[in-house]
Order: sequence, then structure tokens, then C-alpha cells
Amino acid sequence: MERQIRLCDCNRSFAVDEKALAAGIPGPLKVHHELCRREIGEFESALACGDVVVGCTQEAALFAEVAAERPAVRIDFFNLRENAGWSAEGSGATPKMAALIAAATLPEPDPVVGVTLAAGRNLLIVGEAGAALGWAERLAGRFEVSVLFTGSSRDAELPLERRYPVWSGADVTLSGHLGAFDAVWAQQNAIDLDLCVRCNACIRACPEGAIGWDYQVDAARCRTHRACVSACGTVGAIDFARADTRREGRFDLVLDLSPEPLLRRVEPPQGYAAPGRDPLDQALAVQTLDEFVGEFEKPRYVALDARLCAHSRSRKAGCSNCIEACSAEAIASAGDVVRVDPYLCQGCGTCSTVCPTGALASQYPRVEDLGLRVKTVLARYREAGGEDACLLFHSAEAGHALIERLARRGKGLPARVIPLELWSADAAGLDLMLGSLALGACQVAVLAAGTHDAAPLRAQAAHAQTILAGLGYAGEHLRVIEAEDWPALEAALWDWAPAQGVSRPASFRLVPRKRDTLDLALRHLHALAPAPATEIALQAGAPFGAVAVSDACTLCMSCVGTCPTGALSAATDAMRLGFLEKSCVQCGLCANACPENAVALTPRLLLDDAARRVVPLKEAEIFHCVRCGAAMGAKPMIDAMFARLAGHSMFASEAQQRRLHMCADCRVIDLMENENGTKAWNMTE
Repeated sequence: MERQIRLCDCNRSFAVDEKALAAGIPGPLKVHHELCRREIGEFESALACGDVVVGCTQEAALFAEVAAERPAVRIDFFNLRENAGWSAEGSGATPKMAALIAAATLPEPDPVVGVTLAAGRNLLIVGEAGAALGWAERLAGRFEVSVLFTGSSRDAELPLERRYPVWSGADVTLSGHLGAFDAVWAQQNAIDLDLCVRCNACIRACPEGAIGWDYQVDAARCRTHRACVSACGTVGAIDFARADTRREGRFDLVLDLSPEPLLRRVEPPQGYAAPGRDPLDQALAVQTLDEFVGEFEKPRYVALDARLCAHSRSRKAGCSNCIEACSAEAIASAGDVVRVDPYLCQGCGTCSTVCPTGALASQYPRVEDLGLRVKTVLARYREAGGEDACLLFHSAEAGHALIERLARRGKGLPARVIPLELWSADAAGLDLMLGSLALGACQVAVLAAGTHDAAPLRAQAAHAQTILAGLGYAGEHLRVIEAEDWPALEAALWDWAPAQGVSRPASFRLVPRKRDTLDLALRHLHALAPAPATEIALQAGAPFGAVAVSDACTLCMSCVGTCPTGALSAATDAMRLGFLEKSCVQCGLCANACPENAVALTPRLLLDDAARRVVPLKEAEIFHCVRCGAAMGAKPMIDAMFARLAGHSMFASEAQQRRLHMCADCRVIDLMENENGTKAWNMTE
């Protein structure tokens, strides 16, 4: 059965050209005026005919409730009103509406591989004694509470009934994720609350009153009488010379009431709440804890191809872009490659944006699925008569909300601006930007609302704009919009004049490998460029460039061994170092691995055939053994070795220095043939 497309002009608040939109649609399309009210019966009738696509998100809950009686029927929603109809140019938005319908009717992408998070009700409350105990008393009936004091309070009083564990400590560290938070702390106070029986003997015995009702010793008042130790007796809860102070525990959830959060991250893990000292913020945080109890399926937002990782080789540092950019601290070094913790990853996609090789690829959505949406939207927009298409990538929550406010309160989106939703706009990298322009967009905007750090996006846009300007494309093609309110978004979009795009859209699709997509996009942009330059200078940090070697290079080939992309290679027929510029990502591993400091990097984009050919960087004659003539390696390398060892006491004589120029076999023979060697040889025989 064909999918039914049901649009609604929301009580005639915007114009919808039913005839124009129905052309080219592989299924019935109908425009309604009150689909969620008076015409709800027609929606029910459409459900009886098969799957339905509804151009309304405001009443999605209502439509889903009606469709619940037909579980076999699929229903999808897209926003026609705020994304297209409610606009100062709404009367000319038909091509954009056609594009949005085409995107909404695409097949559902294959599901993303996920990981399972499971969390029970084991809750750790960390903080000053008074606040921590107060919340523990309130939550003890809903959770399996444990309390960790990180500060004493004379007014706090431990409950006499031991209903939950209470500890005290300092130097608290927290790691892990929902369902598996690991806390480690030091038991620094003399009284171990886990052993204390709360008999109050220590409080009565202390002559200075240094022990409060939270059973913590105030070190400033204590005068080392140790009367409390005697009073505690065989219970042994008080020890001023405790050697074993390390304590640890694992918890499902954490309520951190510390003045400064234990986890200082832009994107903290789910199940961790750090509301600070404000009682209202604490109450709001507590309300969300129940939401994290249970078992959850979480997407693996990022895929790692370790073969392409340029992080390190042979203990030489290379690219650490993803580690530095990860706001969730989900990426760490694991030797020569990085390691991604899927339980901590929140899917912002910044790592895939800054990764020069494509070793990290965003999977939510996959690049190929997103590329299909881009290609479909742009093609349908052109077919419907649209011109100067501008794609607006935005985050699912913050970006979507800002666009809706602009439509409700301002001029809405221009008719040529087509919004495309991403899980996170942080993932809109160089391949998506240039790929979209090659596929026919004249401009690409990234709405940074909800992103963690717009700096990586700005850097990617700057590299792309430099390339386009170098090819002669006029105008501003890329814009990262850091708007926090709808007036700023309105100004950024409505004052933006169209830029010069390609004369013919490309036919390729965005592919999973980042470098392959970039290669396809750059070839197309270069082929249709108004001024097709062959070389474009780029700023430092660009993922394209050249490698050069100085005369100090000895052709030791250390750089070849560390290159993660195969851009550097050793010839098989001669002592020659080759370079394939198309594969170079400017990670710097070759420069860091060179023992002679002979390697220099130059960021640039080479667009002629030379970039796709292996070109020689340096070639040298082969050094041959002075005794047998066997090939030993590059002459500069042998000469460098001789220069370093010539002054060594072990090679003081002429014969010893000559031996350096021999192969391993001849070196042994020569050693045996000298006077001492000959004598030893004869004695053996």
C-alpha cells in the first residue's frame, strides 16, 4: 500500500499549493485545514489505507494516540508549518515544502548498533553532612541510599536507626557511567562511620566537645587527649593513626551536592546530577533520578576504524583532536589509537568533525543516510522550481526550538533555507559542508544552538570557505550561526545574500569514509570552478597538505612506518621516499618520528593530478659493503651513522672505522681475520 501524505494549513494560517506538491509524489497527497480537530475522521480513514506521513508535529501525540489502534501502520511526522509555511516568504515556499515532503517519505534507515545501560536504585549522595542527610531521609523510601560526607556540620545529626550506609571522606574521585559509577575516597576522619555503633560515648568523653552529632572530629578543637578512643573501646571505630584509608564503592546513580562538581564536564554522564547548593536546583535534580532506573538501549553514536587513527605510532604523538574536543570525556588514548567509551558518549559528533582521517565516524545518523537526505532534498527543491538553496543543519532539540520560536514570533525561515535536523549540529563537518555544496546547495549554515563548542565548526567552515574562494566561487558559502535567540537567528539568515554555487549538481552520494567523500566533493567543485586553481594555501590545522624533507634526511624511513594513511612510502626498486599528497592529513606523526628533524609540513590543497600520484621526496644512492659489495641501505644513513660513531673509543683505529662500512656478515669475518681474531680461531681449530 502507498503511503498517504496528509498536510494541514493549520486553520488556513499559511498557504499550501496542493496541486504543485502532489506532482511527483509517489502516493496520495491531500491538504486539510483542521486535521487535528474537525477532520480527524479523514486521518483515521487514511490509516485504514496504509502508512501515513503527517505534515504536523504540534499534534503528534494526538495522531499517535489515534494510530495506536493500528499497530501495524507506520506514522511519521514532519514540521511543515514552522519550517516552511509560517514565513514572510511563505507564499513562495512551495519548493521547500516539496523538499521537506521528499525527505519525510524516504525509507527508514537501518537501526544503529546500540549498547545496553542498566541501572537499579543504588544511589550515592555526596556532600556536606547536613544537606546529604536531609536528602537521604527524603529518598530512603525510593532508593537504596548511601551517604558520603565530604564536610562535617555541627548541626547535622545521624539518625539513630541505621537504615542506610553513611561514610565520611575526602579526596573523592568519581568515574564510570549510569549503572556503574565508581567512587573512591580517603577515610581521613578519625571516626569510621561504617564501624561506629552511635553509642555517643565518644561525644560524652571528649573534654573539648570536638565531636559533633555527625560523629566527626573537629581537628581544630581536638587536643589529642584520646579520651574518645578509650570510650570507644573494643568497637574500634576511632583511630587517629589509621594506615588503610582507601575506600571505594560502585553505585547506579549519583547525587552530587558538592559546591564544585566531582565531574566537571560539559556533558556529564546520565544518572549523575550535580545541582550545587541551591535547594530548588537540588529538588529539580532529584525529580529526574527515577527516569534513569531501568534498562535502556543507547546507540553507539560513533564508529572507530583503528586502522585510520592518526593518534600515535611507535610512541610518537600525532593527532589528539578527538580527545581534546570530547565534552563527555568519552575518548581516551589507548596506545597508538584512541578508545571510545560508548557508555559515556552522548553523540555530539564533534570527534567525527575534527578527525582528519575519518577514523571516527558519526553513526547517528550515518553519513551515507544523511547524504541521501541532502541529495533528495536538493533534487526535489530544484525540480519544484527552487533556486539558491541554503541548507540549515541544526540540533534536534535546541536548534529545533529556536527555529520554531523564529516562526512564531519573527519572519520565520526564508523560503530558500531548508532546515535539516541532526542529533547534534556538532557533527556537521567538512565532508558534509563541501559535499552539500557539490550536490547543489549554494550555501550551508550550521545553527550552533545546543552545541558544546562552536570553535571546531568555525574552523571547518573557514577551511571550506578558503577552498571555495580559491576556486573562484563568489560570496559567503558557509556560516556558523551562534544565535541564542530568535532575533539573532533571523538577522543571520535574512541578511545573507546567496552565494555562487555549482552550475551542475553532482551525482555522487556521501560515502562512509570521510576522505572519499571529500575527494568526490573537491573533484566536482574543481571541475566546475569559475577559476580552477591547482593549489590553494590553507591555515594550520587543515586536513590537507604537503610534506617536504630537508637535506638532513637520511632515508631511514621512520616517517613511513608512522604514517597512518600511507601518504609516505618507501620504493621497492631504489632508496627513494615517496609521497601521495591526496592521502596526507597533516597529523604530524612523520615530523615527530624523524630523528633528524628533517620533515616539514605545509597545509595546502593540491587539486591537480600530482596530488594523486606518488612523487619522490628524496632519493639517494645505495651504499654497498666495502668488502663484499652487498647493498646495506641509503648512503646518507650510513654516512650519518659513521659520523656519529667515528669519535667513539670502540672505533678509534682505521680498521675499526672501516668495519662500520661493512655488512653484518663481513664485519664478523673481518673481526675474525685480524690478529687477535686469527689467533683465537687457530686455537679453536
